[in-house]
Amino acid sequence: MTAAIPSAAIPPAAPMPGTRRARIAVFSGPTATIQNSEPLVTSNAARRKHGLPLLTSSDGEPLRRDIVRMQRLAAPVTVYVEAFSAHPLEADAAELYAAPDGWIGTDGEFRPERSGDGDTPVYEVTIGPEDGLFSLPYMARTRDGLAWDGDGMEALGPGERTRQTFYPDASRIFEEIDRFGLDADGVNNMLSSRGDFTFHRAAPSGGYLSGLPGDRRSDHGEGDIPPETRGEHFFSYSPPHLAHGPAKQTLARLTNVVQTTLDGGGYDGAIWLEGSPAVEETGYWLGLLIDTTVPISCNSAQRPHGALSADGDRNLVDSVDYIRSRIWADADGVDRVGSVLVIDEQIFTARDAQKADARPGGYVATGGHGGVIGTIGAPGDPMLTFWPAKAHTHLSEVNTRRLPAAVTGVTRVDGAVTTVEVPVKDASGALLEDAMPTVTIVKYARYGMDDFSDAAALQVEVTARIERSLQASPLSGFVLEGNAPFGRGDESQMAALRRAVAHGIPVVRTSRGNAEGMVPRVPGDVFVAGSTLTSTKARLLLMACLLRFGALPPAADPEHPTAEEWDAIREHVARYQAVFDTH
Repeated sequence: MTAAIPSAAIPPAAPMPGTRRARIAVFSGPTATIQNSEPLVTSNAARRKHGLPLLTSSDGEPLRRDIVRMQRLAAPVTVYVEAFSAHPLEADAAELYAAPDGWIGTDGEFRPERSGDGDTPVYEVTIGPEDGLFSLPYMARTRDGLAWDGDGMEALGPGERTRQTFYPDASRIFEEIDRFGLDADGVNNMLSSRGDFTFHRAAPSGGYLSGLPGDRRSDHGEGDIPPETRGEHFFSYSPPHLAHGPAKQTLARLTNVVQTTLDGGGYDGAIWLEGSPAVEETGYWLGLLIDTTVPISCNSAQRPHGALSADGDRNLVDSVDYIRSRIWADADGVDRVGSVLVIDEQIFTARDAQKADARPGGYVATGGHGGVIGTIGAPGDPMLTFWPAKAHTHLSEVNTRRLPAAVTGVTRVDGAVTTVEVPVKDASGALLEDAMPTVTIVKYARYGMDDFSDAAALQVEVTARIERSLQASPLSGFVLEGNAPFGRGDESQMAALRRAVAHGIPVVRTSRGNAEGMVPRVPGDVFVAGSTLTSTKARLLLMACLLRFGALPPAADPEHPTAEEWDAIREHVARYQAVFDTH
């Protein structure tokens, strides 16, 4: 929820800095369209040169304009640029221009003076590798001498015959935006003029299948990068048949990278890049787990980098401006907002944002009546209208600093449920990947019961997950996405989940959909009321609570708990409930 106090009543700690540069850590996350590009397709210039079939338009004619991609020159070259060719009305104001550098005659030769009526006025310029990227015809072909027509050497080919379109980190995308993006005054360098950036591969979308020598790294790591594996070291979604998503262990890994980096000090903020369907989840997680007083701004894109009207490029610039603006700072210069999504000229709290559609503008606010707390990128300065009332980052009760070294989990030994110590952090304070809890979402739907019985045994999915968790995941839980806004399931679901609680496995009740009301607490309940969180956000908060408080105390006989055992469970559930009420 948000506090309904206008930002004018809470001025930033410092005035809008205007020229102030920021030092920002940029983290690459999984399946990030914002770090994806369209396939590199061989140009017709190369196809003509090598006698390959030309790319044609729908009428069968060769493309009127060839494909160009951003590339570097290998050596200096002198080029002649036709005067008045940058805009259709340049020549209309020719009297305002200085004389051109010379003329290209009808014979193709350059002369400093005009020699005939057919000569073309030109500017002479020498450009080279030091000038950065230029849009040039893409001349590469496959090792078989054929044209590249997509990601792979053939459709649906194996990984070893398929190129990656995702970038390994954000450094190249920042360079391209800086080179080709223009501000309202027609000037580029929209990123380098605003800040200094370090790039970090927390859980990247692209990877080095062949490895990378340490002297070529741009992610501020040390040493060589050994050969990387899809689905373990990096996570992409294209081509679809080679797609891999991250596992729960990845969540611990990326948390450690972000926390360690920001602990290094000297950063004014952080930017997290991830795929548009899931950035809301990682953004919320970072707001819960990362102990920092600087802002975390998350970006995604609905269209790949380089595509027509690529939205991610603008979102990145806006994130930098958000961090520089300091509208997030309280009177002590400390972040009062927590993790946000800066997207489509809006500022969402990560807790309350959700992707609703695959288009720019396709995000909606969830979890009550707040969520969109400010605007950015549109005319006028960045501005907050509200600020969140929920705990976050340095205020979070479940951030990495407040997590214990170990908690109590539950497991089954010789048929009996017993407790076990679960290490959560190593000696350096880093999260242990093996400790990451398993939380399963159970969804309610009307007419879902197999028959008129309310027997818990009918919930075979819940029963199977209880047994699997007791065998393999001592920290585990359930989130019930129940009816709106009460967060209840049918009789058999509720009975099965109550049985899970008796085994030491906590359960959170949430409402289905984007509920505007709070899930009500039930007096004497052994379930956690999920506030206004969606089931996916509640799952993350429950995972964090398990790392903070451990499992519930199991009953000696989970099939027949005593009244005293239920009271002990309720006492432990209250600790969870306090966090769900405030985060």
